[in-house]
Amino acid sequence: MFEFLQPVLQRRDHFSPEERSMLSVAFKNLVTPRRTTWRTINFNFDSNQQGIESIGKYKSVIEERLHRNCRAIIDVLTQHVIPRVEKRYRDKKIQSVEERAFFYKMVGDYNRYASESCQTVPDHVQRLQEFKQGALRAYSKSLELCNRGAGIEPYNPVKLGLALNFSVFYYEIIGNAKQACTIAKQALETAIAVVDDCNEEVF
Repeated sequence: MFEFLQPVLQRRDHFSPEERSMLSVAFKNLVTPRRTTWRTINFNFDSNQQGIESIGKYKSVIEERLHRNCRAIIDVLTQHVIPRVEKRYRDKKIQSVEERAFFYKMVGDYNRYASESCQTVPDHVQRLQEFKQGALRAYSKSLELCNRGAGIEPYNPVKLGLALNFSVFYYEIIGNAKQACTIAKQALETAIAVVDDCNEEVF
């Protein structure tokens, strides 16, 4: 499905919430099976078990394929989707930030997914740094957009999803539990403070 979407993604400069949701599903369908396989192998990996060399090689193959898929998604977002969306917002002087925040968050997500599985490929140390830095830049940009000026409502799903995923990144990838808790706590408390002001459609 991703291959069929690429020509569309390279031409469009605007995506409705429904279309963005469909893109999320398509991207997850490409990556999730390999993430699941890698996690299963990693969880059950025992250095003393029989056939350890073959299992290690298979794990490396899964990592390579997962990284390739994540990079394909990151590249189409950073090289085509985001530049076109940003240009449209500049040209039309659109103040809304949700769409842009959504795509930067998505870039952060797929860099994080790749970071999770940098263990056995030959250049795993270099790759890990690349993916970690990519995730940090993208998540930070998304958060900056959410907090810019009017930004978006604290209970907006994009903003809450960003806070959750950014905190997971800090906890699992960076190893900074304090910063992870700070991001999650701040987002939750800000949303709770104004939740009574939102209409029923939000829920």
